Amino acid sequence: MRTLLIASLLLLAACQGPRLQRDFDPARDFAGYRSWQWQEPAVRFRPDDPRLTSDLNGQRIEQAITEQLEQRGLRPAAQGQAADLRVQAWLIVDDRQQQITTSYGGAWGSGWNGYWGGPVMQETRSLDYQVGTLQIDLYDGRDGKLVWRGSAEQILRHNLDSPEQRSQAIRQTVQAILNQYPPR
Repeated sequence: MRTLLIASLLLLAACQGPRLQRDFDPARDFAGYRSWQWQEPAVRFRPDDPRLTSDLNGQRIEQAITEQLEQRGLRPAAQGQAADLRVQAWLIVDDRQQQITTSYGGAWGSGWNGYWGGPVMQETRSLDYQVGTLQIDLYDGRDGKLVWRGSAEQILRHNLDSPEQRSQAIRQTVQAILNQYPPR
């Protein structure tokens, strides 16, 4: 019973899409932004864990962002030219815990015949899991101020075995985030 409850909770969490958030400076003219370049480092990781912090993950994130910015009409700044926007991404992983209480036993029956059964039993278990946040920040190329931020938070799935599956998951997440850009 407890295993079924925990499995159901994980299944529901896996079915939910990422929780998206965005924030932006409404005083900015986003139509004026036409070019972009990376702010160094292009991708930052927290925590600095070698299982997470890898050139491969960084390359996947950079490629997915590049594709999505180009689809929105933004072009990489020419070599030696100042960009309208500077782009930086964060991949943040937090450890979380949820308490799950299961009740079983107790009374059953009808009001006519009375109630029967044993005492109500409760068991509380802790479920440890990880939540990943991919955050994309866009800074104004002239004054360096943050003008737009989008992020997606999601329970991490550890069943992405192939590089293609990892790339696809990152592309889908970046697309969901940047579907919110430019602000309307």
